Amino acid sequence: MENIRELVLLYSPEIILGMAIAIIILLLLIIILAIRISRMKRRYKLLVRGIDKTSIEDLLIRYGEEIDSIKDELTSLEDISKELDKKLAFAVQKVGFVRYNAFADMGSELSFSIAFLDGFLNGFVLTSIFGRENSICYAKPIKNGRSIYPLSAEEIQSIDRAIRGDLYSNL
Repeated sequence: MENIRELVLLYSPEIILGMAIAIIILLLLIIILAIRISRMKRRYKLLVRGIDKTSIEDLLIRYGEEIDSIKDELTSLEDISKELDKKLAFAVQKVGFVRYNAFADMGSELSFSIAFLDGFLNGFVLTSIFGRENSICYAKPIKNGRSIYPLSAEEIQSIDRAIRGDLYSNL
């Protein structure tokens, strides 16, 4: 113990100077860290405050509510879409068209047969036969792609075109 006391007394100016330098270095480090912390606080406040002076928390809450609203609207639109798909299955989706000469002495292919079918191949075939003195138009029902009435070759061809999705191959 005595040796330590003598050493301290002998080198006390150097020890004090070393401690003073260490304290100054520590104070400089504290000042540098304080400056960095204040810059970080300023950046954090800008980040949290946001551009239009609303906090990120408020933005996240608002966007979360908007997402929930959009989800509800999307669910509603999906329900509407499913309902429209059900209705659309019964709408005319397939059309086939055939032009022809009903009589050998008539030109210009003024007679025609048009098949109108839904998604279940139900519908009708509309036929118009053009003659010199009159024109006749009639329809025959179609169920599952077939009719209970006899069909002409042109009517069968128009139904086949409708089923294939080939409206009029000669266009």
